[in-house]
Amino acid sequence: MFRISNHYVSKIVFLLLFVEVLVLLGAAYIGAAVRMLEFEDAAAAAHLDHFFTSAVAFTVAIIFSMSAMGMYQLDFDEGLRHPFFMKLMPSFLMGFAILALVFYMAPELSFGRGTMALVFLLAGTGIFLARMAFFKSSEARFLQSRIMFLGSGPLAKECSELASKNSSYHKYDIAGYIQIPSEELCVPSTSLLKVRDGDSLVSLVRQHNVSEIVVSVQNRRGGFPIKELLDCKLQGIRVTDAATFFERETCQIRVDSLQPSWLVFGGGFDQSFVRTFMKRSFDLVCSMIILVLAFPLMLLAAIFVKLEDGGPVFYSQERVGKDGKTFRVHKFRSMRVDAEKAGKPQWAAQNDPRVTRFGNFMRKTRIDELPQILNVFKGEMSFVGPRPERPYFVEQLIEVVPYYNVRHSVKPGITGWAQVRYGYGSSAEDALQKLQYDLYYVKNNSLFLDVLILINTLKVVLFRSGR
Repeated sequence: MFRISNHYVSKIVFLLLFVEVLVLLGAAYIGAAVRMLEFEDAAAAAHLDHFFTSAVAFTVAIIFSMSAMGMYQLDFDEGLRHPFFMKLMPSFLMGFAILALVFYMAPELSFGRGTMALVFLLAGTGIFLARMAFFKSSEARFLQSRIMFLGSGPLAKECSELASKNSSYHKYDIAGYIQIPSEELCVPSTSLLKVRDGDSLVSLVRQHNVSEIVVSVQNRRGGFPIKELLDCKLQGIRVTDAATFFERETCQIRVDSLQPSWLVFGGGFDQSFVRTFMKRSFDLVCSMIILVLAFPLMLLAAIFVKLEDGGPVFYSQERVGKDGKTFRVHKFRSMRVDAEKAGKPQWAAQNDPRVTRFGNFMRKTRIDELPQILNVFKGEMSFVGPRPERPYFVEQLIEVVPYYNVRHSVKPGITGWAQVRYGYGSSAEDALQKLQYDLYYVKNNSLFLDVLILINTLKVVLFRSGR
């Protein structure tokens, strides 16, 4: 993997995306050229001279649609054929709808009906062939990385289990483990690498053809080979600590094995003026677009909420925002009026009996969240950020969840990394899992990651997953 704006991106997915961008651009140009030659249309020939903008619009619409359908969340072990066929047609239909809107607003970019049909046919065929080439290469050894674990205790076992089951974007071939004196043995003894007297760590790495060493030792005091690790790094061998390995492979920051110094001296946590300005501009632009597009839907939602039980359309609730300051969040009411008649705050749960019938629909489609756009305009929230929680639960979670307050260093959001990556949470254990995604966002937040979260939010709404 490599990093774009602090976010880890799979080289395999990036290569697939690059190839498919070329396929889509090529399909647009070839389709237009074929139609021009077929009908010897002088106007079409003139249009071909400034066709680049039209081709880019087509490519962006299809790539966006495929991303929203989850077609770049690969799983080689599962086999890509079934989900590929199930998602390709809806992706192209969504892309067609987006292009219809674009061409309506900018007619000069239009392909023409005949050209559009041919371009879509060529693009579909090209995407199919590109994907099949990746299917065939999914078992090739060049997609694998050979790694070694320095350590044999609980942390090494956890890291190796992650490397073994994480087949979404990368495959690992585990060479073995190097046992550290006085450390508990939690991995099979047969997987331990034999270190002969006089062997250096560099020679052992070369002997087993290892490209990366994952340092998975909790106690780095007596017997920790720091000088030999430095020699490995100077020889071009990647040396990665367990916290970075977890962050890279899961897009989380694990708090149970995290050293505070890793957060202090590591990169990320960008709160510069440029980032703040870009974040605020992004919030305002996205909120304005969503408000204009969704305003008719919001009016209908307000009518249905009122008609269902005659109660209030909106509800406001105190939440904890940036720097621990409280504010009132606004939503469409999705629960009964007496949802907390006992007077004590309760966790919202999946299939919560307090949710009304139309409220259940709003929660699945995220319509109930739309009034929070007002909080964004007021500057209390961002469009993307950690989910704001109620003060009652924050006080409890700070006591049991390490680093929980770190998420309050940025503005909360309508949608966020935890909401698109994790299911519905209704307990302290779920809060811990979501916090680990929130910490990743706080540490690595960027405009690039915000855009990815928006695309994933659309996928969550379409497939009614996440929270």
